[in-house]
Amino acid sequence: MGKSLFIAEKPSVAKEFAKILKVNAPTRDGYIENDQYVITWCVGHLVNMSYPEKYDENLRRWSISTLPFLPLEYKYEVISSVEKQFEIVKGLLCREDVEKIYVCTDSGREGEYIYRLVDQMAEVGEKDKRRVWIDSQTEEEILRGIREAKPLEEYNSLADSAYLRAKEDYLIGINFSRLLTLLYGRAVSIVGKEEKVVIAIGRVMTCVLGMVVDREREIRNFVKTNFYKLNSEFNIGEENCVGEWRAAEGTAYFNSPLLYNDTGFKKKKDAEKLAEELRKNTEGEIVELKKKQQKENAPLLFNLAELQNECSKRFKISPDETLSVVQTLYEKKLVTYPRTDARVLSTAIAKEIAKNVNGLANRCADDVVKVAAGNVIGRKYSLNLLKSKYVDDSKITDHYAIIPTGQGFENYSGLKELEKAIYQMIGIRFLAVFYPPAVFNRVSMTVKVGEELFFANTKTCKEIGYLEIMKANKENGEAKETLGNLKKGQLLKLEKIEVKEGETTPPSRYTTGTMILAMENAGKLIEDEELRAQIKGAGIGTSATRAEIIKKLQKNAYILCNSKTQVITPSVKGELIYEVVKDSMPDMLNPELTASWEKGLTMVANQEIGAEVFMEKLENYIKRKVHNAVERKPYINPPRMFKDVKVE
Repeated sequence: MGKSLFIAEKPSVAKEFAKILKVNAPTRDGYIENDQYVITWCVGHLVNMSYPEKYDENLRRWSISTLPFLPLEYKYEVISSVEKQFEIVKGLLCREDVEKIYVCTDSGREGEYIYRLVDQMAEVGEKDKRRVWIDSQTEEEILRGIREAKPLEEYNSLADSAYLRAKEDYLIGINFSRLLTLLYGRAVSIVGKEEKVVIAIGRVMTCVLGMVVDREREIRNFVKTNFYKLNSEFNIGEENCVGEWRAAEGTAYFNSPLLYNDTGFKKKKDAEKLAEELRKNTEGEIVELKKKQQKENAPLLFNLAELQNECSKRFKISPDETLSVVQTLYEKKLVTYPRTDARVLSTAIAKEIAKNVNGLANRCADDVVKVAAGNVIGRKYSLNLLKSKYVDDSKITDHYAIIPTGQGFENYSGLKELEKAIYQMIGIRFLAVFYPPAVFNRVSMTVKVGEELFFANTKTCKEIGYLEIMKANKENGEAKETLGNLKKGQLLKLEKIEVKEGETTPPSRYTTGTMILAMENAGKLIEDEELRAQIKGAGIGTSATRAEIIKKLQKNAYILCNSKTQVITPSVKGELIYEVVKDSMPDMLNPELTASWEKGLTMVANQEIGAEVFMEKLENYIKRKVHNAVERKPYINPPRMFKDVKVE
């Protein structure tokens, strides 16, 4: 009887499979085996694409005459540092007694690519190959994945997308890096005071650099403007309420040239003049009053981008560090698959979610999470999420949101403090969705003083709901009775009117966390969490690659990142590269264009377009860009070309 071979992406994952399949055999050189199963592993990528000189030795020398470089057939090679493990894996895959192969690399595009390259280089041929697609490393999920493993060919479109992504990055990187280095490298080296500069270009990397430089220049060119506002204070029982003056339609200053905007004057003397007139009044009349009760539900669950942003803010760590931590939590069975773009659950997992909550309530080693889960069970909060905003199959591609598995607690004590803190954050975000909404009382009123209007808003928390565990900075306590008893037409005692100076502020620099969010939303930094969820489309890069892009920009010294604040700024070298791209192929800086390429890869994976259609568009794009850049004969007088760069 033939054997089944399981191939994982990492040794640690392979050993977990061996444990679950009860392969109680000593680890051999690169694999584990008993009389029924063989289990082996990659160590990340074992195979990569060959450099141009492997096609033709003459291509080792960079020359405009050899561009564009567009192979008819692509060459691949085993990575020399892992050649030994490749040979072991190859031998096992091709063994005659191995009849069935279970592909257990990470369940996503990159994991698919890792195995397909090994299969291709090993020339495995016709065997029964099956894909294990799992959402966590728990025993139950792994056994389900093995039991329900589908034929590998059902994932061919995902593999096509993976190959195309690699070819796209390869062709853009090689062609445009060589092209722009040959055309502009000397000018950059003169201004940057380096002996020799290689201009590294990447499909996603260059676009992100453009976002950083554009933001820095917005800040650099920003001119601060002062303006002057009027604030009032009205007495309401034992409380004072602050109102803000506004030049509303029908009032004397509506659309006045004296105003900076409808809430402030350009000059202090004009604001003081109005304030003096209004101080003659002792009361204000409530001319409009709105009272409403507002419910606020817990936020959506974490995907990788949201988690990276939150960790950047809370712990001041890089997206790369966050991914490393959550990957560890995943491999220790504590959380589900981390490289996900989804912030909701699937219908299937929602039906069984009680298992996760019960596991946290009964066995969780984190006290905060355990208590919160106990509250969900003890207070009999509903576990039925099926008709809520937290369950939506249409918003899930490969994997649902990151949540605790309710298992793996035997591994908790070995975690580092940061790993425990991030696990707790994931657990609390998950449990919050079962808590009732927070309820607020809102009062909005318009108060007339003389002929001018002041606007006041108050918000008080009536029922704390999910905020009990989210620890958000929300006001807690009963609504003030005095505010609740206000009526239209009521007169309020005017305590004072004062002029306050304000000033415009420049946009904030990106942090590593907000950059991840901006990449996810095709260059738009959308602060509102719910709005992000509504308009989410094709982003720049993927959840699996965004952290690596930022890391690569740092490694190339194109951007600088403050390790304490995670704030990103461009280097002088980065600004020089930006000018080169802006001069030669500015659309490479356009986030929406870059996102459209990513959308094309998704369309291939979803079988909406064929791989050949994507490849034809890509090759035509590269041909056109190379031709235009060469024909343009760039003007490379350094002082003129880099006039917007601040060189020290």
